[in-house]
Amino acid sequence: MMMRKYKAALALLLVAGMSMTSFGCDGKTESYKEMDSSVREEVASLAGEDDRLTGELENKTIKWLSDWDINPGTTAKSTPVDLAMFQERYGGKVEWISCTYAERYDKLANSINSDEGIDFFYGGNFDAFPKGAIRGMFVPADDYIDFESEAWKDIKEANDNIMWNGKHYMIVTQVTGDGCAVIYNRDTIEELGFDDPAELLEKDEWTWEAFKEMLEAFVDPENGKYGIDGWWFEGGLSATTGVPYIGLEGGKLVNNLSDPSVERVQNFMYDLYTSNAVAIGVGDYGWTAHPEYIGEGKLLFYPVGLWALYGGDLDTKDDDSRPDWMKQFGDNCFFVPMPRDPDADEHYIPTNMESYLFVAGGHNPEGVAKYLECKRVSMMNEEAIRIGNEAFVEDYQWSEEMIEMKKKMDEIALENPTFDFMNGVSTDLGKILDSNENGVRAAAKGKPWNESLATIKDAVDTMVEEANSAQ
Repeated sequence: MMMRKYKAALALLLVAGMSMTSFGCDGKTESYKEMDSSVREEVASLAGEDDRLTGELENKTIKWLSDWDINPGTTAKSTPVDLAMFQERYGGKVEWISCTYAERYDKLANSINSDEGIDFFYGGNFDAFPKGAIRGMFVPADDYIDFESEAWKDIKEANDNIMWNGKHYMIVTQVTGDGCAVIYNRDTIEELGFDDPAELLEKDEWTWEAFKEMLEAFVDPENGKYGIDGWWFEGGLSATTGVPYIGLEGGKLVNNLSDPSVERVQNFMYDLYTSNAVAIGVGDYGWTAHPEYIGEGKLLFYPVGLWALYGGDLDTKDDDSRPDWMKQFGDNCFFVPMPRDPDADEHYIPTNMESYLFVAGGHNPEGVAKYLECKRVSMMNEEAIRIGNEAFVEDYQWSEEMIEMKKKMDEIALENPTFDFMNGVSTDLGKILDSNENGVRAAAKGKPWNESLATIKDAVDTMVEEANSAQ
């Protein structure tokens, strides 16, 4: 759920203006807001003058299969900058082939078999690659994208690090650090007598120790004071070691479950569990997440992707003008990246990648390449960045401090990117690892890591070896 919400939010950047109508591929129509005409003219001028965007397109439509639409929908704020560039520079259009999240791969397979010409698919959920390449559902993009070009050279290393069989299947347009942040209430931290985590981050003192020290001082289930809530903190903490459970090195998958860093973070999470710092299931907390407890001062930390601060899921019909995220987390909430592992060689945090895959049998790979080029340029062109930031502040009521913290997190992730492919090898492997019973979540639920490792290691080794031999 986290990645789906995050990706839908990426499609919401730019200033809203006049109303327009879009026709989905299922024949339905939906109204949405188009950007102000003067802003569109500015974007068109930027795209036309940027020499990183070259050539023309004969086939201007690219087909996109997903559970979310790149085009702005009824709940979108406006047209994203990259899409506007694609429209203005190339006359491009993204045709959305709608599906549910659960049926994505079945519908993709059927579309390939029936030659529907689906052109591209989202890769940032980390469950499409490398298994989609192994099964022949995706094809390399090397004939269509020049990673040495001005538009791509800044992200070339990240793309080169996840090649499969010597080719680029997963096309990364940007690396971000907003996959899992620690949301907290500044009033609660101040009442505890601790320095603000944002200040500790600035001094390079936001570490596991500081994180745990605050939890020990705050947690008191008998009096309604709880530590860590949410479904993302295990993966968020694990990423801080810089060692993925399943890595990709030299074009080969690597099983790192026996790595000392993995053992260290698993033991740390077990310690958090035994000290009642994990809120779910403790005392009267129950088994439902309560992000609203941050604002109420009952919960210390809520690690979650920053999509939770892009709007929120609250169906509010009152006259409160505050954004939904503020109603949920409170007026004085803020966020920082996951705390630094003191024994790691760098500050690693959960690394997201906005990435796409070219579908086998696609009818317009050239168009996809041009669209992704527009995405890259929208992230590099200073004026386009300015427009996007201004719109983000306006649309989501973020402060400049929040914008700067997100920028800091993106910088940390780009400096030390770590990608975990535990869900991208096979469905069976993903189920084994992403498990509360014997997988990588089990320690935070009270099971020692050495017991889980003994249960799953051989099976994981076999599945990784099978995937590598498929190249």
